[in-house]
Amino acid sequence: MPSDLVIVYHRQPYEEVEGEGGEILYKENKSPNGIVPTLKALFGKVEHGAWVAWKEAEDPANPDFERVIEIEDSFGKYTVSRLPLTKEQVSSFYHVTSKEAFWPILHAFKERYNYDPVDWPTFREVNWAFAEAAAREADKGALVWIHDYNLWLVPGYLRQLRPDVKISFFHHTPFPAADMFNVLPWREEIVRSLLECDVVGFHIPRYVANFVQVARSMFDVRVTERKPVKTSDVPLGSALDERSQPTEIVLDDGRKVALAASPVGIDTDFIERNARSEETVRALTGIEADKGDGTLLLSVGRTDYTKGGPEQLLAFERLLKRRKDLHGKIRLMHVSVVANRNMTAYAEVQSNLEQIAGRINGTFGTLEWQPLAFISQPIPFTELVAYYRAADIAWITPLADGMNLVCKEYVASRVDGDGVLVLSEFAGAAVQLTAAVMTNPFSHRSMDTALDQALAMQEAERRDRMAAMRESVRREDIRAWGDAQLAFGQKAAQAA
Repeated sequence: MPSDLVIVYHRQPYEEVEGEGGEILYKENKSPNGIVPTLKALFGKVEHGAWVAWKEAEDPANPDFERVIEIEDSFGKYTVSRLPLTKEQVSSFYHVTSKEAFWPILHAFKERYNYDPVDWPTFREVNWAFAEAAAREADKGALVWIHDYNLWLVPGYLRQLRPDVKISFFHHTPFPAADMFNVLPWREEIVRSLLECDVVGFHIPRYVANFVQVARSMFDVRVTERKPVKTSDVPLGSALDERSQPTEIVLDDGRKVALAASPVGIDTDFIERNARSEETVRALTGIEADKGDGTLLLSVGRTDYTKGGPEQLLAFERLLKRRKDLHGKIRLMHVSVVANRNMTAYAEVQSNLEQIAGRINGTFGTLEWQPLAFISQPIPFTELVAYYRAADIAWITPLADGMNLVCKEYVASRVDGDGVLVLSEFAGAAVQLTAAVMTNPFSHRSMDTALDQALAMQEAERRDRMAAMRESVRREDIRAWGDAQLAFGQKAAQAA
């Protein structure tokens, strides 16, 4: 059945599990950040929806491989079109091209960029397969919503195959300025594809502005609409703030492309229910008993050079050196989950983190007190929420981050209205959570000052700041993001 809405995303919208009889069951994905469930929920707003994703297959030509399946779950009925990719294709398209070439440039780590092993024909081949699958599923005039940088070429291919459909694209990462993005040798092909969209979406206005700069560096592109973001008498809070944002560009052939900025949120209702659950409260009681009158700092992220883990541990080491009054009274729980053990760049970061963590505990720890708990394994979400509730300070200081949902999870978990968030001004979330204690993770002085400010903050100020952040996180939650993006696409379809 042709679909009114086709979502193109690298992940399948469920978890495959094997039943007792050996049959494959499709279990609903309960991702706490809510992106997959939210995208699926949009199918309820259209007559029929479809999802396009990839699935690893030993033999893509195997006639028994189910390329298209029908799913019926709590979100309704929808089609899932699955692209069979070999292990080698997945490695080339995702782990090499996307992670070794695109990822460092998107996050402005030019020194990490490596394009030598990139197999560009394979990247094209995979993107073409996604475009073909979307073209097959889309009804006449349907909205096709494509997600993230590993599918950059899909819009251009899809426009060739189906000029009638409306194409929307959303970037879940930062988008860099032209002097960084144009390091990519495939820049013109990528941007030409994105300019075939009807709508291109980003988290924040800065990424929109950067995209326009990149497009204008290659093509005759004019900004025809712009809207204010902040008035001139409102101070800029983070390094990523913008006064205004382009909302429409026109190409030399007269085609219009709408530009949207809407921050991805979290499922605040889901997290608050977890925060108040009996299981979480029991875990919280145990954590608080262990903590006693001490101060708990919490940092949660992936092992990635963009996350600023070593810089954070060094700041904690400096704190212990200059604040002997905190010895025995403060503890940092640093959760850094290994993203991909097979990638050299991440292995180097992990090794560095382990070395610094060992030095800190070896230098300052005693039989009664270990200042740092370094954890590399994922923590069950209910247990993590309990730590969010117990942590006096959430310390989230990436060097670059498209949004960052961990800091929003911390805020949503604080149903008690207390707690302090120390946040890097280079996280997209800093544009939204202006009541956080902002810090520059590239500056020792800024990191040290932010920690001291957080530790000294009085309860009244903590609660005022947290109330403002909780209101912001609830207002711009994951449902608001999904509705806003769908509205942009539908508006583009109506204007055509």
